[in-house]
Amino acid sequence: MRIGILLGAFLMLASAAAAENTADDIASAEKMGLNAMGSDKLASLLDTSAIREIRPKARKTQKIDYSRKWLSKQPKASLTEQASCLAEALYFEARGESVVGQFAVAEVIMNRVDSPSFPNSICGVIHQGTGRKYACQFTYTCDGHPEHIGEPAAYAQVSKVASLMARGADRPLTDGATYYHTHNVSPSWARKFARTTTIGVHHFYRRHTRLSQN
Repeated sequence: MRIGILLGAFLMLASAAAAENTADDIASAEKMGLNAMGSDKLASLLDTSAIREIRPKARKTQKIDYSRKWLSKQPKASLTEQASCLAEALYFEARGESVVGQFAVAEVIMNRVDSPSFPNSICGVIHQGTGRKYACQFTYTCDGHPEHIGEPAAYAQVSKVASLMARGADRPLTDGATYYHTHNVSPSWARKFARTTTIGVHHFYRRHTRLSQN
């Protein structure tokens, strides 16, 4: 009987010591990172859900083939409010462009969303200055003409572009451009900014580093 009591007490002390060591190891892992302890040892201390919380999730982006054939195979777009604003802008600004040209215009809008110089939402960027005739950022929003979508097939295509971009697709086409204009105009601001590329009928620009910091 006494032996059983002593054995039980010993096991309780051993369990408490193991728990204390485990807590110390976990705290050490949180301070030093997985590399310091090793993921195998940490996995033996923590359950699967805890491992998922410690390891940062890698951002997954869909690989885009900038072709009409590839885009046609994508599912019909289900648009959020913000993506709907982007689809509308692409329809009126770039529906006649190639697929790569449409993605390029979308990049400019998304780059503006990320820039402190512009509103921080897609709809905010697109409608910046709307209400003042020809003083807006995107002419179709302030030219006095109603926005009528009369080409459903073109809208369905740009909606797919908008959906992909609004969900965080990569932006490799325009090198961070936040401005663009067509070949047939020559705005004064274009002389102040760095041209990053030309795609279709559009030239793309971003501010010089020094100007961006002002």
